[in-house]
Amino acid sequence: MGIKAALPKYEIYFYNTVLCLAMFWSASWVFEVSSSNVNRKTFKTSVKPGWYYFGRKMDTADFEWMMWFSTFREHILFALTGHVLFAKIGSMLAQQYRSLVYLVYGLLAVWTSMGWTYVTLILSHCILLYSISLVKIRWLCFVTGLCTLATFKCEPFVSWQAGFVEGDFELRHILFYGGCGFTIMRCMSFALENCDRKDGNYNILELLKYNFYLPFFYFGPIMTFDKFYVQANKSDLTRKEREMWNISVQGVIYLGVILGVDVLFHFMYILTIPNDMKLLKHLSDWALVGLAYFNLVYDWVKAAVMFGVINTVSRLDHLDPPKPPKCITMLYVFSETYFDRGINEWLCKYVYDYLGGKHENVVEELVATLCTFGVTILWLGPCEVVLVWAFFNCFGLNFELWTAKFFSMEPFSSFEMAMSEATSRRIRGIFNAFNFWCIVLYNILALNSLDFAKLVAKRLLLKGFPITTIIVMFVTYCLIQVIKERERRQALIDDPDPLPPAPPPTAASPAGAAAPAAAAQPVADPSKEKAE
Repeated sequence: MGIKAALPKYEIYFYNTVLCLAMFWSASWVFEVSSSNVNRKTFKTSVKPGWYYFGRKMDTADFEWMMWFSTFREHILFALTGHVLFAKIGSMLAQQYRSLVYLVYGLLAVWTSMGWTYVTLILSHCILLYSISLVKIRWLCFVTGLCTLATFKCEPFVSWQAGFVEGDFELRHILFYGGCGFTIMRCMSFALENCDRKDGNYNILELLKYNFYLPFFYFGPIMTFDKFYVQANKSDLTRKEREMWNISVQGVIYLGVILGVDVLFHFMYILTIPNDMKLLKHLSDWALVGLAYFNLVYDWVKAAVMFGVINTVSRLDHLDPPKPPKCITMLYVFSETYFDRGINEWLCKYVYDYLGGKHENVVEELVATLCTFGVTILWLGPCEVVLVWAFFNCFGLNFELWTAKFFSMEPFSSFEMAMSEATSRRIRGIFNAFNFWCIVLYNILALNSLDFAKLVAKRLLLKGFPITTIIVMFVTYCLIQVIKERERRQALIDDPDPLPPAPPPTAASPAGAAAPAAAAQPVADPSKEKAE
């Protein structure tokens, strides 16, 4: 089945209607639960007074969101504004040295926030991995990087290195782990790119410029060294037409999303409710399914906004950072399921694609996914939840390949060739609906808890069977078809169908040639019909 396979318009309208009604219905259940349990004892620690205008309490369970956009927003805004000003001055006065200006400001900002001993710790890791990269042995650089990363995940190395941080403030541990973890990943990227360089070595100053670029230093995203090196050292800084306008619009959109999420937290306590297992057991199936889905959507929104704010700053520096993650409501395959596109590109470039090749061989794909999720486990920190999450996602990624290989054999391939493209799309949508909920269940156990994921799975597949299961899967099927329709329209924009060739001119009169010319035109395939 091609991606351009079309369905009748009335069918797409029906799917959109069902999807919207189901979303509103599920949201109303979550709103009802939030309003009726606002004074619950278990909510006191995370549901606190919110905006005065609403007169309602606010869900503050997500420390990371509150840190960025409430508690420490002035500090983060001050640091990023200072970077923009220094970068602009550097670009105006010494354009060829602007990357050096990024380095100086980043070093001063890290020194001010974490102390000179922390800067010394970071520099020691940079020097170590730079020294190993001079040997130009790829596997040695990779093993050294992973061993260095492991020192921030296990005792007694963590406690010893944490002692290098001066002061005792609330963000101390977050900045420590964020800065150190991303530093190791960036140094590994530098070392691996240096191994691939045939003539000479990169200067250690280039590594320091790359690592101490402040917008990416503490919270990412990760841009591989080859891309950063080219973009940070390019001499032509002219912008494309309407580029500044697009950057400004993007910034305003992120501001609107931040305000929208804060407003939502006053009416739907989607982060606090999953932590109360006693309350969850008494919720309706719609409320429980809605909580699982909205938690995943919120985590995508948080990642998109946080990386989007940083990316907006870096775009002002003439960089092209990794794009925000793909919306979770647009996913139905494991190969596109990620919340950090920077880490995903890093893993694909240095592990997954490097070992998996064209991803057609089952054994090579298995080895590539095992190694990829092994590095991911080390990056996130080994624990029960991370191990379970990695196992199921690794299995899902391989199972997709096994299923595709199986159904490409006879007689299944002949069956699909015999049916219309629209029918093939509908059948595939049924399987994608089950795949979608596997993605949801596998990821909410990492975002919330293993108990919450087990409760949702039990209610969806066992206790709620068959009514809840059929209804939820039908709504999910509608969602899949809406996603496929959006992909079809985008494919028609990116790769429009070629127009049929004009008939050759003949000596016949126009009136006599009209009928043969019309008959020579090929019959339009309804599956190729372009969207309005």
